[in-house]
Amino acid sequence: MRVLVVEDEKRLAQALQRGLQAEGFAVDVAHDGNQGLWLAIERDYDVIVLDIMLPGLNGYRVCARLRAAGNETPILMLTAKDGEYDEAEALDTGADDYLSKPFSYVVLVARLRALHRRTGRRLPQTLAVGDLAIDPARRTCTRGGAEVRLTAREFAVLEYLARRAGEVVPKREILDQVWDSAFEADLNLVEVHVSAVRRKIDTAFGRSALETVRGAGYRLAADGG
Repeated sequence: MRVLVVEDEKRLAQALQRGLQAEGFAVDVAHDGNQGLWLAIERDYDVIVLDIMLPGLNGYRVCARLRAAGNETPILMLTAKDGEYDEAEALDTGADDYLSKPFSYVVLVARLRALHRRTGRRLPQTLAVGDLAIDPARRTCTRGGAEVRLTAREFAVLEYLARRAGEVVPKREILDQVWDSAFEADLNLVEVHVSAVRRKIDTAFGRSALETVRGAGYRLAADGG
């Protein structure tokens, strides 16, 4: 999942970025409303975490402009404000959910995943490729019913390939979707993680579902072994 965090409190923004990255999300951060609006328009995100009290444009105005432009990316408003009128204004402006500071990080992550599931970007709760099953909500993976343990980043790589099962996915696309845009990395990082995933889902089970298409990228397909 690719997430945009628009938050002017830099410590909180960095903490959110680190925490969400540990969950396997790709996270971009903006510290003011104008930058957040520009990123939300120019790049494709699955969910936006938007503070209300921002320099430049406040969160209400950013949300309103996105909705007026036809941008339907799910938005969770995050603010130090509290009270039913603030919540009502956030929702009336076009936000999909609302969370007041201080908040539970576990609840925040659960709400982001729920927003992703229930919007127009709905996808199957469990991704099945042959006897390989990936459950994005529970962050679990099994092969023929046997648990496969993956790191958060390995899981993100596999999940993205599973959502594109049968297609050849370029390395650059995987890098852009799984790592945040500020991350300085070359395509070797993708190769390292794909190799690790292949060892765990294929080599360990005598399979060959994760294929390298020379000069093009990778393809995940059902494989009978």
